[in-house]
Amino acid sequence: MRVCVTGASGFVGNSLCAQLLAEGHDVQKLSRSATGYVSVTDAVSNSCNPTAGCEAVVHLAARVHVMKDNSSDPLLEFRRSNVDGTQQLARQAAEAGVRRLVFISSVKVNGEATLPGQPFTPNDTPAPQDAYGVSKFEAEQALWQVARDTGMEVVIIRPPLVYGPGVKGNFARMVQWVRQGVPLPLGAVHNRRSLVALDNLVDFIALCASPERSPQAANQTFLVSDGDDVSTTELLRRVAQAYAVPTRLLPVPVGLMRGAARLLGKAAVADRLFGSLQVNATKAHTLLGWTPPVTMQAQLRQMAQSG
Repeated sequence: MRVCVTGASGFVGNSLCAQLLAEGHDVQKLSRSATGYVSVTDAVSNSCNPTAGCEAVVHLAARVHVMKDNSSDPLLEFRRSNVDGTQQLARQAAEAGVRRLVFISSVKVNGEATLPGQPFTPNDTPAPQDAYGVSKFEAEQALWQVARDTGMEVVIIRPPLVYGPGVKGNFARMVQWVRQGVPLPLGAVHNRRSLVALDNLVDFIALCASPERSPQAANQTFLVSDGDDVSTTELLRRVAQAYAVPTRLLPVPVGLMRGAARLLGKAAVADRLFGSLQVNATKAHTLLGWTPPVTMQAQLRQMAQSG
C-alpha cells in the first residue's frame, strides 16, 4: 500500500514513516522542509497533488500549539494552516482516489481538564478553549464535510501528550530537570493524566491507515493513550527511575503552588502540572482490538538509552 504522510520529518512523522516502511508500505513523505521531501506547500497547491496513487493519507502537519504566540490574530493563523490547509489537502486526496485519510487532531478538542475518574470520551461534546484546539475542531468538521461530499473515509485520532525519544517542549525540560537533580516542589500532586508513548501512537496510526486491517475505523473518532494514567509526582518518579537518578521531589502543598502561580501569571502552567486530564481509549480497544505495544516505563527507558 502507498501511504502519503504529511509532517513526515516531525517527531511523530519520522517514526511513523519508519514503521510504515518496516511493514512493507511505500511512503510518500511530505514536510515543511523541502530537503528530501515534497513540501506541504506543494501538496496543497493547484499544480501539484502528491497524494495521487496513494491509498491512504496520514495528515500530521499542523501549526502547533505554542506557549507564546506573537501573531496579531492567533486564531486566524491557526485556521489558515490547520483548517484551510487540511480541507484543501483532503479534497485533493479525494479527487486523487485516496480511500482513507487519517487526521491527527488533539485532545484539546475535548477540552483542557477532566475531573478525576471522569475521562474524556470520543462522544463528548467538544469544548476547545484555545485557538489551537478550536482550529483542530474546525479541521475535523471540514473533514467530515469532505467525507460526506466524496465518500472518502476519514479517521480522527485525538492524542494527549506524546512522549518518547526526541520529544521536545515541556516534557523535555522536565526530563532535563530530573536528570540534573534539580529539587522540584512536586512531591505531593495527586492529579491523574493520560499520556501516549510515541511507539504506541505510531502503532495505532499505522493500524488506522490500513483500510484492510481496520475496516471498522472508517469515519470514526478515537482517543488513544497508554492506559496507564499517572500523577505528575508519579511521572517524575518514573522518569528518575528510567534515567537511574535520584528523585528529588519536595511535598509542597498544591494550593500554595497554585496561589504563587496565579501571582506570577502562570495559572495555565499550574493547571497542566496540577490538574487532571484523562482520556478513555476503550473504543480503540473494543472496535479495533488494539492494545498498546509498549509500557510507559519501557518508552521512558528507550528515551534514556537514546540520550
